[in-house]
Amino acid sequence: MDERQAAARLEELRQQISIHDRRYYVLDDPVISDAEYDRLFRELLELEEQYPQLVTPDSPSRRVGGAPLSRFEEVEHPFPMLSLDNVFDESEFAGFDQRVRRFLQLDGELVYVAEPKLDGLAVELVYDEGVFVLGSTRGNGLVGENITAQLRTVQTIPLRLRGTGGQDPPGRLVVRGEVYLPRAGFEELNRQRLAAGEMPFANPRNAAAGSLRQLDPGITARRPLAFFVYAVADTAVTPCGCQQELLEYLAGLGFMVNPLIRRCTTVEQVIARYHRLLEIRLTLDYEIDGMVVKVDSFALQNRLGNTTRAPRWAVAWKFPATRATTTIRAVEFQVGRTGAVTPVAILEPVSVGGVIVRRATLHNQDEIVRKDLRIGDQVLVQRAGDVIPEVIKPIKDLRTGREQPIVWPENCPECGHRLIRPDNGAVSRCVNPHCPAQRLRSLIYFAGKDGLDIEGLGKKNMEQLVAAGLVRDIPDIFRLRAADLARLEGWGEKSAENLVNSIKAASRTTLARFLGALGIRYVGEVTAGLLARHFGSLDRLMAAGKEDLLEVEGIGEQAAASLVDYFSDPAVRQMIESLLEADIVIMPEKNGERPLDNRVFLFTGSLESMSRNEAKQRVKALGGQVVSAVSRRVTDVVAGAKPGSKLRKAEEMGLRIISEAELQRLLGRSQGS
Repeated sequence: MDERQAAARLEELRQQISIHDRRYYVLDDPVISDAEYDRLFRELLELEEQYPQLVTPDSPSRRVGGAPLSRFEEVEHPFPMLSLDNVFDESEFAGFDQRVRRFLQLDGELVYVAEPKLDGLAVELVYDEGVFVLGSTRGNGLVGENITAQLRTVQTIPLRLRGTGGQDPPGRLVVRGEVYLPRAGFEELNRQRLAAGEMPFANPRNAAAGSLRQLDPGITARRPLAFFVYAVADTAVTPCGCQQELLEYLAGLGFMVNPLIRRCTTVEQVIARYHRLLEIRLTLDYEIDGMVVKVDSFALQNRLGNTTRAPRWAVAWKFPATRATTTIRAVEFQVGRTGAVTPVAILEPVSVGGVIVRRATLHNQDEIVRKDLRIGDQVLVQRAGDVIPEVIKPIKDLRTGREQPIVWPENCPECGHRLIRPDNGAVSRCVNPHCPAQRLRSLIYFAGKDGLDIEGLGKKNMEQLVAAGLVRDIPDIFRLRAADLARLEGWGEKSAENLVNSIKAASRTTLARFLGALGIRYVGEVTAGLLARHFGSLDRLMAAGKEDLLEVEGIGEQAAASLVDYFSDPAVRQMIESLLEADIVIMPEKNGERPLDNRVFLFTGSLESMSRNEAKQRVKALGGQVVSAVSRRVTDVVAGAKPGSKLRKAEEMGLRIISEAELQRLLGRSQGS
């Protein structure tokens, strides 16, 4: 067989094996025996070994894994992978429905799609000309980890898409879905781990996440992962007008779509579907922790838009948290990086939803008093949202009289400084800027996943470096030398060199990530992104006053005051100066120009074609700012029906007045469309 004949045979084998994979893994309807399938696969492997230049990215052989990776590369999502807002009961879902209708000014039928909320790992898959070329984790929603090699091993992820409806797949298609581990596979995997003397996984979600984050794809390939698709990043590249059509379209391309998804035309049908999924939850071969409800129409989804963290057109209706009963043995008081003191209950270990819980938050002093919690109490514990353990209430009928009150400390348990409760708030704080607990947690946060994500510098290693005196403040991280690290217990030359290289790689970062890593109070990931895009450089941000900060859409009084206090601290300025001297490079933000950038809008009067709220959100989505007061900053005053005194004041100041029709043209939407 020459190379031309081998290429033709390989293409035939790939097509046959892909068809049989789909029938076996997706349709559960095989038409050949396992032995016949194995013969085809062996022939494929032998030909690819003989002609390695003919191996293609969509070959079924890629599912067996490849060479181990040294680390995961970052992948920037073309569209943010947003979170979902949660509701927990019928009244909260009814509130969501009312908000959607009010925003859309809609009184008639509103169609929803109800989908089981799988408890797995959200991933994004990119297909070029129908071939799977890139896969990543959700990460922080903007940037994820490249796990392409690992995802290729998941049998229910198609490596090449099929044409559907007589049309080829889009030239570039970005889909999203959930990788999960079926219950049967989870149980078998834990049996294997126990037989090998390894710790079993606590639950299928942890097992799925751990499997995909293996640097060696060969390990991932040996685990029976599966995938359900539920969305695309950009619906405009598909011929679909709604979620229901999209799922049918994706199934036609070769993806596995959850069979329990239902279209609902009334709120009552959504509620009934929720109770049905809750009823059959434990009979399914995979974990679900709730139901996702989406507005079906893409046109309405586009009108509703998104907040900074979640779409307005979808919500996650969570199942009741898993609960268990245990005993409070003791209470510890932890000092966070902002000085907040949090009580943590030390519990008699108990299994809650498949996870052994030993500690649970008590939130704050007021909650302890309100719930009347005592050391020695038998208590009801739940994993809030099936994730964070918390103590719900004591079981007072089981008290023996030997229970002890929980005494709140007057002084910081770490540094002894007097605790305060600012403005009679619920949270006690240590305001000592030199408190070692705050400094340590700030260092851990800076180097951790929510900070610069320095590989090899997790909590335990940071604690060791601080105890050894090698790290006292953030700049010390970038002065670490391999020779000093190698002398520490548990370290060697290779691990020391790897950490120094990781630190060097992390020293080149974006302004948004750098700001988020500093752990400034009231400045999270979203706020950091807003500040980075508005100011563009660290120097400009540090020079900004409170009024400058309040001009940034999305920045409130608390965040503005916190930023001014932070950057006016001489110790902070010295720290940042030391960081820059240590050769940390803060790269400019990627910020493509948007149609309404640098324009400031003021609305007065009512609109006919859309609600005022929708109009404001659409302006913001195109880069414009929206303000509520007339000033010289305003570039466009939108005058609707029955405008108020703001219009007169705007006219007196000579500001530009535009009609609703002109606004629609700016938004790319003709009147009456």
